[in-house]
Amino acid sequence: MTEKEKSHAGMLYQPGDPELVADRDITVRKLYDYNNLHPLDRDARQAALRELLGKTGDNCVVEQPLFCTYGYNTTVGDNFFLNVNCKLMDSGKITIGNNVFIAPNVCIITEEHAMDVEQRLAGLEYTYPVTIGDNVWICAGAIILPGVTIGANSVIGAGSIVTKDIPPNSLAVGNPCKVIRTQ
Repeated sequence: MTEKEKSHAGMLYQPGDPELVADRDITVRKLYDYNNLHPLDRDARQAALRELLGKTGDNCVVEQPLFCTYGYNTTVGDNFFLNVNCKLMDSGKITIGNNVFIAPNVCIITEEHAMDVEQRLAGLEYTYPVTIGDNVWICAGAIILPGVTIGANSVIGAGSIVTKDIPPNSLAVGNPCKVIRTQ
């Protein structure tokens, strides 16, 4: 198994693998180009996003600047809006549904370093996918941790740290993020 295959399988893998390093270098170049496009050059921005992300739906807006680890591990649905300064730490899969709005300074993380100190010092890590359902709004400054699923029609409050799955139709806030109301 390649290190990339191991990462997608949720196995301990080496992100310093030459194939993964080369992929990240390509992403850095794509991000530089994207982040330096004129904000009003919508056609060029759409074309660059299609090259950067694994899949983009119709009416996809991603404000600059953006950071992602690989880009190709992130898929987004139709009517997607991602505001400024967001980070998609997509060593693992990030799947985002339709009609999702993500506010400024949100971080979605799929990577987790090994708990065993020897493995961690060797640079090994795991990835766990993040899934965000349709019609979700993630407010400013939220952090979504590895392995989390946010159910459809939910709202995640500003500054929340989402450590566990959030069921559909929920308003969830806090650190750690907890459901405070369902619809």
